[in-house]
Amino acid sequence: MATVAYIVNTYPRGSHSFIWREIAALERRGLRVHRFAARRAEESASDPAIKAEAARTEYLLDRGPAALAAALARAAGGAPLRLAHRRAVAGESSLGQQLAYVAQACILRDRCAALGVRHLHAHFGTNPARVAAYCRMLGGPPFSLTVHGPEEFDRPQALDLAGKAEAAAFTVGVSQFGRSQLMRWVAPGHWDRLKVVHCGLDLADFPAPPPLPAGPPTLVAVGRFSEQKGFGLLMRAMQRLRATRPDLRLVLVGDGELRPAIEAEAIRADVGDSLRLTGWQDQAGVRRAMAQAHALVVPSFAEGLPVVIMEAMAMGRPVLSTWVAGIPELVIPGDCGWLVPPGDVDALAGAMQTVAETPLERLAAMGQAARARVVARHDVDRSAAILARLMKV
Repeated sequence: MATVAYIVNTYPRGSHSFIWREIAALERRGLRVHRFAARRAEESASDPAIKAEAARTEYLLDRGPAALAAALARAAGGAPLRLAHRRAVAGESSLGQQLAYVAQACILRDRCAALGVRHLHAHFGTNPARVAAYCRMLGGPPFSLTVHGPEEFDRPQALDLAGKAEAAAFTVGVSQFGRSQLMRWVAPGHWDRLKVVHCGLDLADFPAPPPLPAGPPTLVAVGRFSEQKGFGLLMRAMQRLRATRPDLRLVLVGDGELRPAIEAEAIRADVGDSLRLTGWQDQAGVRRAMAQAHALVVPSFAEGLPVVIMEAMAMGRPVLSTWVAGIPELVIPGDCGWLVPPGDVDALAGAMQTVAETPLERLAAMGQAARARVVARHDVDRSAAILARLMKV
């Protein structure tokens, strides 16, 4: 039984369900998967899935400053330290952070050797990929990385995406769009090692979709309240719809640093009881909210390919989203959803009105098409088979 390892920075968070699903799918294939992370996530400690995954994870920073300093001393004068200085000068992070990554990589190399790890995989092209690359330079196992976006694509040169990808055995984009963005920065001689592997769902978790609810037309939005998600624009769209669709309801599931701004925008837009903010919800809570809605709305300004879209489609809910990143590869307008230009409040409001006016029978048919599409493209066991083959384990 081959052993592989995963490295993530802060893990597990509620938004990391796609990672532990992927790991579980690899384990179903007979692989041993050891989880490494730099630090523990503070959020959602009450979520059973997060608690269980945290218990399976080894945290590099738990070893304390003395162990990290001793590990760094073992790398003194080596190529990783020279690269750390170059990456600090280039602005990837401070020199102190780069040295911390080298220290983590030293510990990671030793642990991989002790565990017999044959391949190391990093999720995200940021800190985890840098630690994995340093680990390889120190004699650790071959590594690969999955780049999600949009954060990596905001700073591709500062993050040295090309350098990380060229040092890796292979690099994964979660959509063809993501792969194309990597191709912008990676030399053509390395393009064959840029792969598309979709994030997947464990379809056993998504049995027959719940029926569409009775009552007023209801949209649900799910995600972190951050600048890329565009939730503030939903308030303005709701304001435009007050006269024509006063019965339309919007449920926002999530939390984050922009919650005060979104609440202020809701007050300014005078959306009243048309809006409900639930706060953060565990996976069961998210699925309850989706079951009580007629469609998912994703007004994002920037994305990778949101797993929440896959989950809504698996639950038989059509999706209204923006035409950004990998989303148009999954959501087909007129078939399983609607797409609008990002940042266009009039287009967003118009599409929301269209959803509200679509008969239940048509919404249900679109939901069935959505489920069929996500089943065909985002089965986690199929994605895990591709990864295992790429890892050569």
